[in-house]
Amino acid sequence: MSEGKLVYRFHEGSADLRDLLGGKGANLCEMARLGLPVPPGFVITTEACLRYYEDGRRLPEGLWPAVRDHVREIEAAAGRSFGVADNPLLLSVRSGARFSMPGMMDTVLNLGLNDETAAGLARRTGDERFALDSYRRFIQLFGKVVLKVPGGAFEEALTDARRRAGVESDAELGDAGLRRLVESFKGMAREHSDSPFPEDAWEQLRSAVEAVFDSWDNPRAIAYRDHHRISHSLGTAVNVQAMVFGNAGWDCATGVAFSRNPATGARELYGEYLANAQGEDVVSGARTPKLIKELADEFPEAYRQLGATADRLERHYRDVQDMEFTIERRRLYVLQTRVAKRSALAAVKTAVEMVHEGLIDQRQALLRVPAGELAQLLLPRFNERAKKQALRQGRLLARGLNASPGAASGRVVFDAARAVAIAEEGDPAVLVRPETSADDVHGIIRAAAVLTSRGGVTSHAAVVTRGLGKPAVVGCEALRVDPASRHLSVNGHVVREGDEISVDGFTGEVFTGRIDTIAPDISGNGELVELLAWADGARRLGVRANADTPADARLALAYGAEGVGLCRTEHMFFQPERLPLVRQALLSARAASELERRVEEGREAVTQAEGPARGEAEQRLRAAEEELDHSHEWHAYRHALERLEAYQREDFAAILRVMEGRPVVIRLLDAPLHEFLPPYQSLLQDVAAMRASDPDAPALPEKERLLEAARELHEANPMLGHRGCRLGLTYPDIYDIQVRAILEAACDLQAEGADVRPEIMIPMVVDASELHAIKAHLERVAAEVMASSGREVRTRFGTMIEVPRAALAAGELAPEVAFFSFGSNDLTQMTFAFSRDDAEEKFLRYYLRRGLLPANPFNSLDEKGVGRLIRIAVEEGRAANPELELGLCGEHGGDPESVSLCHRLGLDYVSCSPHRLPVARLAAAQAALGEAERLDV
Repeated sequence: MSEGKLVYRFHEGSADLRDLLGGKGANLCEMARLGLPVPPGFVITTEACLRYYEDGRRLPEGLWPAVRDHVREIEAAAGRSFGVADNPLLLSVRSGARFSMPGMMDTVLNLGLNDETAAGLARRTGDERFALDSYRRFIQLFGKVVLKVPGGAFEEALTDARRRAGVESDAELGDAGLRRLVESFKGMAREHSDSPFPEDAWEQLRSAVEAVFDSWDNPRAIAYRDHHRISHSLGTAVNVQAMVFGNAGWDCATGVAFSRNPATGARELYGEYLANAQGEDVVSGARTPKLIKELADEFPEAYRQLGATADRLERHYRDVQDMEFTIERRRLYVLQTRVAKRSALAAVKTAVEMVHEGLIDQRQALLRVPAGELAQLLLPRFNERAKKQALRQGRLLARGLNASPGAASGRVVFDAARAVAIAEEGDPAVLVRPETSADDVHGIIRAAAVLTSRGGVTSHAAVVTRGLGKPAVVGCEALRVDPASRHLSVNGHVVREGDEISVDGFTGEVFTGRIDTIAPDISGNGELVELLAWADGARRLGVRANADTPADARLALAYGAEGVGLCRTEHMFFQPERLPLVRQALLSARAASELERRVEEGREAVTQAEGPARGEAEQRLRAAEEELDHSHEWHAYRHALERLEAYQREDFAAILRVMEGRPVVIRLLDAPLHEFLPPYQSLLQDVAAMRASDPDAPALPEKERLLEAARELHEANPMLGHRGCRLGLTYPDIYDIQVRAILEAACDLQAEGADVRPEIMIPMVVDASELHAIKAHLERVAAEVMASSGREVRTRFGTMIEVPRAALAAGELAPEVAFFSFGSNDLTQMTFAFSRDDAEEKFLRYYLRRGLLPANPFNSLDEKGVGRLIRIAVEEGRAANPELELGLCGEHGGDPESVSLCHRLGLDYVSCSPHRLPVARLAAAQAALGEAERLDV
């Protein structure tokens, strides 16, 4: 590679130069080297793009002369002349970044046309219609991309032309209609642009190259890179190539083909094409294309060549290929190939099958499937019973093409901005468009599903939603979508914006109203089961589940959990039959504790007294015991605690039974007590209203007691207040009943022959003194239960590291416990001083949009801050206690980047929600394989 070289001929580049030539350019070079039918051309490098921005959006010195020289070489290869009326050469100018960004940046086709060259093209081909069609396409694209004419203006003119001609598609417009369109388009370009439409072909080319560079920084490209975490500093290459024409007549065609089905992974040539069309017609959805298998009848030789090319490219790249092709006068040309974007279902299937076919090994298969996308395989489906009922009720609205799997219900919206707004209100939205474009990406990202009336399975909507894992139905031709009037109609049935519909991306069906969804069963996916088995063999990091119920635990086992890393006991207390008991305990706790304190003091006085004073002390003790025995408050308190203990015993027994032979980490109550009471302000208003309207109301005393309790428990900042181990120290009965319930359940199960492994986690610890005090007390409670049952259950105590001070004091905490579990959600909140409930709504999106933070710290662990605290705790904790087990139990445990960080930090396991377990298992394997690669280097 020459120093400072900014332009590469196709035969000079290769697939190894993706960083410099972009994915599209590198693959064009590689196909040319393989001798495939690629029109001649060259690539302007990503380095040229970066220098363009560095120089204030000016072409780098020396670039333009090099471009002119390379165009001369295309002229020689094609036997045509650029900008010359006789036998004119037309060019395509297309973007191509290091990572595929379908539709996000700009393209200009048919470049080089003006009134003279269009007439020359008509003379050379003997087909004026073809020349006019190419000319109107060029003006439309150049006007939109370079001159910034609103695209809707051209579309309205096209729609009007079709209506006047009485035809359905652009391909049916005659010479006269196209001639009028050309003049109309030129007029629109003059009207909407500060610059006149350039007639000079070289000026067109220079402007197009600059526009493609500019498109790297357009809002939709930025939004796409933000979502997919692609660096903004890579730049795009520009690919300049001789045009071949799929719109030169009915013996021509254009299309997109995949070497395997990108939705299912089936090993079949898959895709779509249109006769007498150009590529934009296929991907834009302006016309609904034909399935690729029909090409075998219409263009049999081209179909055979396309199949052979697909197979050759797949074997060469050892991956599924997404190819663009054009057929000109029945001759096949390949315009692009790239690794196909595919659904997670297809990614897993093709990876496993390619191992069996000998194309790749298991390691490559594990690294090839994006771990985060496995969540797509857990996409909801519609409940079959509810769906059948919807069919019986006549709620089936229409059928289209099942472009992207999944199922969702939501409110209909007709533009991207409205989809974003609805999502920010917390409601699911279904984005409905005639067809989508790159301008809709921000809305697609936030929508629950996408529905279009036009387009096929390779259209923009289909490609983007498959990549995002969102359900989509496209090409639903029965729909009449009217974005301006905010409604759609099907055979007279009208659905307005805000109405609910349901979209089934598995079947292509669309229903009115909402349909319930259900979670899928991955056990039936043989390829996924096999891939995850390989992952389990490759990973070092353990994977557990956050599970609060037996149902959660069963689901976790089905998804491969090696135990429960977090069982949150406060969720059990919120169940309807238990909440009154919790409230009763809170209302009676103060009085009961005072009575118990008097009895304890009386007993202590008796043991210390001598002589006549002892008799007086015994009398006072009997009085205190009698008062306690006759206290309604005390009996209500003990009754509530006993009932709660019984409920907890059942809860823990059920989860331990499901997880037999596996560890179950049970976190003692962590929530602030006020959460178990009605909101203070609501109680205050209720009591005031009842006192004013009905002071003798029977419910008033209870309301007043609740209000008094809420007032006592109220805190200005409860997340930093009376919660976690602070409750265990100041309200010891709560932790006592929980530990007794855990050990009673474990002893009962052990008596049945079960292998149970409870682990008790003390939350919200900040200092070794509080940990030592509470653990010593709870160990006595556990010992009493085991002594009473005559059984010995191995029970480990640990603590949750969720406060920065606990991480910094890990060396003092570690000798007290058997394990640390990092509560990454709270640790993130306290490290950043961000309230998750408020930050994302108030300012976090602002920070992310402006690059003030690299990522949402609640989605991916912050390595510099939170990660450093964890590293300190790991190193100092293990130094003080070499046997210390280390885990993470926040939702970060299901994020691939966070799992990788946990692997590098040396944790023993991560724990996440059951539905994220397949993601964590694969991510852990990828982290281990990535580490092995680094060590090999």
